[in-house]
Amino acid sequence: MAETPANDEDFLRQADPFRRELLAHCYRMVGSVHDAEDLVQETYLRAWRAYHKFEGNSSLRTWLHRIATRTCLTALETRTRRPLPTGLGAPSSNPADDLVQGGEVPWLEPIPDAMVSGNDHADPAAVVSSRTSIRLALIAALQHLPPQQRAVLLLREVLQWKAAEVGELLGISTAAVNSSLQRARAQLGSVSVSEEEIAEPDNTHNRELLERYVEAFEKKDIAAIASMFTADAVWEMPPFTGWYQGPADISYLIDNQCPARGPGDMRLVATEANGQPAFGLYMLGEDGVHRPFHIQVLTITDGSVSHVAAFFEPKLFETFGLPAVL
Repeated sequence: MAETPANDEDFLRQADPFRRELLAHCYRMVGSVHDAEDLVQETYLRAWRAYHKFEGNSSLRTWLHRIATRTCLTALETRTRRPLPTGLGAPSSNPADDLVQGGEVPWLEPIPDAMVSGNDHADPAAVVSSRTSIRLALIAALQHLPPQQRAVLLLREVLQWKAAEVGELLGISTAAVNSSLQRARAQLGSVSVSEEEIAEPDNTHNRELLERYVEAFEKKDIAAIASMFTADAVWEMPPFTGWYQGPADISYLIDNQCPARGPGDMRLVATEANGQPAFGLYMLGEDGVHRPFHIQVLTITDGSVSHVAAFFEPKLFETFGLPAVL
């Protein structure tokens, strides 16, 4: 007699509370919010089909993460890494040069905090959607690890699995897991994120900085914009392949390469991405309507802006729940 699939209602009741953290896990693995959503759907489909075989030898949460990890690893067999422009290996660009698009590059994407925060799961050990673990710098660095090494690092460091559990899932020895983790840690050592670097938007000083940042952009006050960046700040904007370093180059880029002609042409709407402050920037068109231009994700260090990733992908505005026009 053929086995029947899980009862839909029972499966969803048991599995749905883990959806946000599964999305965070898949996003860390693949670096794309849209691919991660598809992979979570595939994870739930696979889990639903196999739910009648689930015997409870592990928690349902662990079982779902096993399926999600395998689903991501299968997907990564045919996909290349998703970099930011700084990850392409080229030196910083001259802001006076023409902008060049890398249309064939599958670029890294930001993820809205709203999609991966606010877990309903009550387990205090469930840290998979923490602000630190989805920081943009970390997600970008993960892209440089081979997929299996990436999985080892996330399962051990973020999900806090034991080495034996990871080895069982991946079909490798405990010694191989530990060796892989050591190599991954060494490669990511330069992008480790401390708690002090997590910029909380409701922090009074940071809130004032962000308010001044919005005002400077909306007035196109180039001197004010330059004053808010650290000396070694980086500005990058996929799909354009160049990246720019230092307040002088960044402000020159905004002053001369941005289509905004003056005050009022740019408007910023606040949001949050990757555990960081972010803005949807709208540009005034010839018809007098502000339309989506790019989404900026900011890194704040010691009270100044140290990095901006500006994503020129209009469909991200819908993903972030931002309006199509202002």
